[in-house]
Amino acid sequence: MTDLNRDILYLIFQRFQNDKKTLLLCLLVNKTWCEVIIPILWKNPWKYLKKKKKLLLNVIVSHLSNESKNDLMSQGIDFLINCYQRPLFDYISFCKHLNLNMVKKIINTINEKSKISIIKNIIFNLFINEDREFTHLYIPYQFDHQIHLIPGAEHCFSKLVFLSCNTNINDNVLSGLIELCKSIKELELIIEVQYNNHGIVRLIESSKKLFNIRLLPNNQYVSDSFCKILEDSLVKHSNTIEYFKITKQPITKILSSFINLKILELDCYYYYTWNCLINLSLPFLQILRAKRVPIKALASLIENTSGHLVEINVECINPDEFDNKRIIQAIYQHCPNLKYLKMLFKNSGTLELEKLLINCKYLEGLFILAHDNLFDWNKLFEILTRSSPTSLFKFKLNFYNNQINFESLKLFFDNWKGKRPMLLQTISSNSFVTNYFKLKEMYKEEKVIEKYVHFTWCGRSFEDFEWS
Repeated sequence: MTDLNRDILYLIFQRFQNDKKTLLLCLLVNKTWCEVIIPILWKNPWKYLKKKKKLLLNVIVSHLSNESKNDLMSQGIDFLINCYQRPLFDYISFCKHLNLNMVKKIINTINEKSKISIIKNIIFNLFINEDREFTHLYIPYQFDHQIHLIPGAEHCFSKLVFLSCNTNINDNVLSGLIELCKSIKELELIIEVQYNNHGIVRLIESSKKLFNIRLLPNNQYVSDSFCKILEDSLVKHSNTIEYFKITKQPITKILSSFINLKILELDCYYYYTWNCLINLSLPFLQILRAKRVPIKALASLIENTSGHLVEINVECINPDEFDNKRIIQAIYQHCPNLKYLKMLFKNSGTLELEKLLINCKYLEGLFILAHDNLFDWNKLFEILTRSSPTSLFKFKLNFYNNQINFESLKLFFDNWKGKRPMLLQTISSNSFVTNYFKLKEMYKEEKVIEKYVHFTWCGRSFEDFEWS
């Protein structure tokens, strides 16, 4: 594999672009691998940034020209540049995502606050010039730096396809971006209370085609009238929008205009009725993700799809038994091509789950949430072993404060023998270590499980459909 040409290596490593650990190990193999992987890691370096802001600042500063360093030193700033040689790679040239939120946080790690403005200008000029081309731009809260006036900005942002900004963005900055950014296809708007910048409407209307939209009100008290104006402005793009995310119930009937929508995300922080979903028809919907949305409304939406749904991800606040049954029925009656399902199950819905397993023959991954301390895991495991389609081998079981009986889990493994080895994750708020390692190793040897990992919840977040 070490002799594969660069193009093939690039395609292979692209598949691991979200797996930093694997990429870091692979770049140590030889020079060629390193030269292929570095651009992948640096395409969006901000997503790897956690507590190493100062380290990334050091790398960025190491790219400064001698002229810039002398300029800093003449202004009494030498604590950043004394010990950094030019890097082996021009890392910044590989960067396609310019996250000014993270740049701002990095700069704020500097102790000498009086020098921050000078350093900010130097670093912005390092990123924005004729030699850079960004595809993604993230604008911070209350941003007022005139980046569109920096020499080379027109070229730098000419191929921008994604823009994220707050509605409190400075008018001059917004006007400048509207002139520069003609190819935006994805737009993320964080809607702030008391900041109704109507220039955003011009940005939406000036875009030729928008495919992905995220409307993210940061508070339930954001202006309904302004939200209505934004929603109305999106009607121009209703035929092209394929992805839509919103964190507040729409003011208008805009969802009904998205006739080609493929992905819908409803991530709510406050309770809404979501009556707009009742009898809503989205015939080409493939992925549905919803948090804190009434099950009754979601069931109605699923009933009005046309069989294209492959992923359903639903988190809700303890639905009643009737609605729990109804949504399971809606899924197995209208989603024959379903591959991934995450939702909360009650004891009363386990028989409906069996019908789902029988009808959804392409199901690969099942993520079960169980809030009820009396949830019957024995019954669930019995149904899974009896009726799971041959395609189903990925399981996640989140049992919060209750516990899966060790013998029940062992019996599940015993009954799974002869089927495809499973990938299993269990998640609880309590430690689940009793005989865990013994169980894991025993059934790996018997090829009942390929991988089994237990997580203690403790407020952590988990990838929903990721078992690696």
